[in-house]
Amino acid sequence: MEPLIFDLYNTLLDGADDERDVVVAEMAMVVGVAPEALVEAYHDSWRVRLISWTVEETITILAARVGGRPSHEQVAAAAEMRRALARRLLSNVPPSTLDSLDRLRANGHRLALVSNATSETAEAWPDTPLASRFDAAVFSSSVALAKPDPAIYRLAADRLDAAPETCRFIGDGADDELDGALKAGMTVIRTTEFRDSAPWWTGPTISALESLPGGGLLHRSR
Repeated sequence: MEPLIFDLYNTLLDGADDERDVVVAEMAMVVGVAPEALVEAYHDSWRVRLISWTVEETITILAARVGGRPSHEQVAAAAEMRRALARRLLSNVPPSTLDSLDRLRANGHRLALVSNATSETAEAWPDTPLASRFDAAVFSSSVALAKPDPAIYRLAADRLDAAPETCRFIGDGADDELDGALKAGMTVIRTTEFRDSAPWWTGPTISALESLPGGGLLHRSR
């Protein structure tokens, strides 16, 4: 069975973008800066945060950019809010997702994760219900690479001891990840279960991960 490589947020579970903004606004109150300004700074720094900066570095740097000078205690308190959010999101995995992953593993598929995610997600991952279902997990913040760079997909394939050309990538399409997977040599399946992030996509598409086992998409020729 061919190896399967999955995106994380908005593929395996809801990315909860609105909730993220709410938490950042609450963090702003803790570190003494304007909530709207810190939320905007978080959005503007997305690509940098994906491949560098710890949670504490992120808060310190971005608070300074919007005029703040938080104490170590304030930074620590805000960092715990961000880590708590990651733990909460990663624990809220739909049972259907877990069932689908279990069926895929039972059918002989090796599974890997490739996620554009900041450091608190990588920290929280080992204690989540998803972790035990994957043979490898590659986080952008841990390897200083981010989708759509083909190198991060190839790294995931390497960790499965597989050639990229033998792998299928499944994702919602954010961050141009579908094109990146194609450039890495993988076959691509888009999912719209949580968000239609790539409406332009004309290749294979599923509305739920439950469609993967026995749905025919995993046995198409390239």
